Amino acid sequence: MTKATETGLTLFFLSAVYFALQTGVIPSPAKFHDEILPFLPWWALVTFGAYALSTLGWGIVTFKDKKDKYEELKVQIEEAKAFYKSKGIDID
Repeated sequence: MTKATETGLTLFFLSAVYFALQTGVIPSPAKFHDEILPFLPWWALVTFGAYALSTLGWGIVTFKDKKDKYEELKVQIEEAKAFYKSKGIDID
C-alpha cells in the first residue's frame, strides 16, 4: 500500500468517525457533543500546521548536517547556472 493510500484511508476513517459522532450514530455525552466536538476539525488543522512548520523549521536548521544533500544541491545550482548561461540569461 502506498503512503498516499494509507493517508487517504486514515483521513476517510477519521472523517467517518467524526460524522458518526456529529450525527449521533455513535452516542456521546452531551457536553462532549456540544462543547468539544465542533472544535475538533480546527484543532486538528492547527495541530497539523504546527507539525508541518516545525518539521520544515527543523529541516532548515539541520540542513548543513546533511553533507551529501548539501553537496548535491550545490552541484545542481551550478548546473542550472551553466544551463541559463548557455541560453544567454545572466542570473548573477
